[in-house]
Amino acid sequence: MGRLTTHVLDTARGTPGSNLRIEIFRLEGDTRTRLGEVHTNDDGRCDAPLLEGEAFTAGEYELLFHAGEYLDACRAPGASPRFLDRIPLRFGVADAEAHYHVPLLLSPYGYSTYRGS
Repeated sequence: MGRLTTHVLDTARGTPGSNLRIEIFRLEGDTRTRLGEVHTNDDGRCDAPLLEGEAFTAGEYELLFHAGEYLDACRAPGASPRFLDRIPLRFGVADAEAHYHVPLLLSPYGYSTYRGS
């Protein structure tokens, strides 16, 4: 069964990105449909897949990471307004039977992502 998961790591602090809010969207042309919202746990992961089973279909998605809220809560250094506030990651799912893991490596001034396992 296919599923979508994520993991947030705070590379500036060397810790998991805990209690970071993430919104999930499905993209269809110019239409952006909100599918839900989650917060990461103490390990920087979510307690359940973001999407799975029949809710996880081929197509385009966006994860919107609310990094500014997280960085403010951690009292991370940075000017106001923050350099990074909301980070949208848009990606395509070709095989809805596969596991798509989309991690975020975050610091106050940069981020990276990749398709993990």
